[in-house]
Amino acid sequence: MYDVVIIGSGASGGAVAYTLCKAGYKVAVLEKGRLLNRKDFSKDELAYCRRDLITPNLFDEYHTIDEKIEGKWVSKPTYVSGWSFWNGNVVGGSSNFMSGMLHRLHPDDFRLKSKYGDIEGANIVDWPISYEELEPYYALSEELVGISGHYQAHPFEPKRSTPNFSQPPTKENAVVKLLDKSCRALSITPLVTPRAVLSQNKAGRDACYYSNLCGSYGCSSGAKGSSREALIQPALATGNLTLITNAHVKSLHSEAKDSVKYAVVIDTITGKEKHIEGKIFVVAAQAHESARLLLNSHNKYHPSGLGNSSGEVGKNLIFSGGGSGQGELHKADLKEIKFDELMTTGLFVNRSVLDWYFIDDWWDGKFKGGSVEFMFEHQNLINRARKDNEVDGKLVWGKALGGHVKERLQTQKSIRFEIFNDWLPHDDCFVSLDEKHKDKYGMPVGKLRVEGHPQDVKVGEYIATKCEKILEEMGAKNIYSGVSSSPPSNLIAGGCRFGNDPKTSVLNKYCQSHDVSNLFIADGSFMPTGGSVAYTWTIYANAFRVADHIVGVLKKLT
Repeated sequence: MYDVVIIGSGASGGAVAYTLCKAGYKVAVLEKGRLLNRKDFSKDELAYCRRDLITPNLFDEYHTIDEKIEGKWVSKPTYVSGWSFWNGNVVGGSSNFMSGMLHRLHPDDFRLKSKYGDIEGANIVDWPISYEELEPYYALSEELVGISGHYQAHPFEPKRSTPNFSQPPTKENAVVKLLDKSCRALSITPLVTPRAVLSQNKAGRDACYYSNLCGSYGCSSGAKGSSREALIQPALATGNLTLITNAHVKSLHSEAKDSVKYAVVIDTITGKEKHIEGKIFVVAAQAHESARLLLNSHNKYHPSGLGNSSGEVGKNLIFSGGGSGQGELHKADLKEIKFDELMTTGLFVNRSVLDWYFIDDWWDGKFKGGSVEFMFEHQNLINRARKDNEVDGKLVWGKALGGHVKERLQTQKSIRFEIFNDWLPHDDCFVSLDEKHKDKYGMPVGKLRVEGHPQDVKVGEYIATKCEKILEEMGAKNIYSGVSSSPPSNLIAGGCRFGNDPKTSVLNKYCQSHDVSNLFIADGSFMPTGGSVAYTWTIYANAFRVADHIVGVLKKLT
C-alpha cells in the first residue's frame, strides 16, 4: 500500500508528487500514457499536430459533445467531428506541449461575485481562499517550475512577495520595439510575458535553444517548465516515487462510505486489470476526466458518483473565453525595424497587455475584462503554406501555388494576439456520463455540453477591437479577428468546485472531498471561476498548497 496514489502526472499531479516525495512519503503516480524523455521529442508537425502520437485514437477513447444547433441540443462523438478533448496523454501531460505564457490570477479574481455581483444566467461565487493565501505557492512554483520574466508594476499586476523573477526573460525578436512603441502611442502599457521557459541553465536543465517551435511540441533541452522535467524527475530521484505508466484508472473502489480503498487500473498494453491501494488518493486527470472518473466510481454509498452528494460533480465546467486575431507585417511596409530582424527565427515576442483586465468604460460600462498575449503565428510550415491559397475564390495550383507559398513565407510575417477572459460558469456547460457510448475499456465516456455565456463574447469582442488598433498602429495589413462562444479544448477547469458549503460544492478549501476524507482533487477542477489568464500557473500553485495540507494529514495518520 502506498501512502498516496496520484491519478495523472500533469501540472497538478507532478506538484503533489514532488512535495510528498521530498517529505519522505511513498507515492505512486498512475499515468495513462507513456514516458517520453527529451531524446524522444521531435518537431514533427505530422506526428504532433495532425496525428495521435501523444493522445488516444478517437475511435478507442473519445467524448461526446452537446452543441446547440438551431435551438436544439445535438450530440456528436468526437470521432465523428474530429474535435479532440485529449491534451497530451504522456508523463507530464499537456505541460510538455504548452507555450508557457503564465500569469497569476488577480486578487479580485478570487472575489468576482463580491466585486461585480450576480450576472444573469451565470453561477458566480467567491473562492473560499484569497490571493494572499495562494501567493506563497505562486512564488514556490515560479522557482521550482522555472518561470522567466521581468516584473513591472501595473494596476492589474498582482503584488509579489519577491521583487522579480529569478531568471530574466527569454530572448526577444526585434518586433517588440515596434510593438512597444505602437502600444505606447495608444496609451497602452506592454508588459513582458512571464514564461515557463528557462532563459538560463538550472539544476540539470538547459536553457532555451530557440527552436522556433515551442507550443505543441516537447522540449529537448529541459527548458520548458513541464511537470515531467521540473517535478516528476526530481521526485523520482528521491527514491520515493513509483511511476506507473500505461495505467488507465477505470474507477475508484470504496468499501466504506468515507474512504477509497483502491484504484481499478487497466494496463493499456496488456489489458490486464489490477488494484492499487493507498491511504490517500489524489485525482489529477484534467477537469473533465476527473469528473468522469468520479461519476464512473458510483457505488452503494455514492449512487450518483463518488463524492457527489451535492450533485455538483461535473457541473459548472469552465474553459477560457476570448478569441484571437492576426495581421501581416510586410517587407515593403515595415517600419522601425529591419526585415531581416523580423525574420530571425526562434525568438519570442514576449508581450502581454493587462490594461483591459478590469474595464470601466463610460460608454460600454463596468465589467470584468481580460488579458492579451502577442506572438507570431504558429510556425508550423504545413499550416502556414496552406493558408490563403485562393485567388478570386479559386484554389491556386502548381507553379502558381509554389510562388504564392514562397511569397507568403519570405516577404511577410504574421503577428497574432490571443485574448483570455473569464468563461462564466452556468447551467449549460458541464460534463456527465454518456451511457450509450463507451470507450474501449467498457466505461461510459464523458459527455460535454460546451455552451458559452453571452457575456464572454461581449468581453472578447471589446478587447479584440482594441487589439486590432495596435496592429494598425504597427502598420500590419490584412488584419482580422474572431471571437466565439466555442471553447478551446486545451484550457479546461471546474466540474468539482471547492467551497465551504458541502451542499453547493464538491471539495473543501483544501480540495478534499466533503464526502470522502481520503480523496483529493488537485487539478483545475477545483476552480469555481477561471480568471482572465491561462490556468496553468494557478493549477501548479494550488497543487503545491494542497500537497502541503496532505503532508499534515499524513503526519496525523502516522
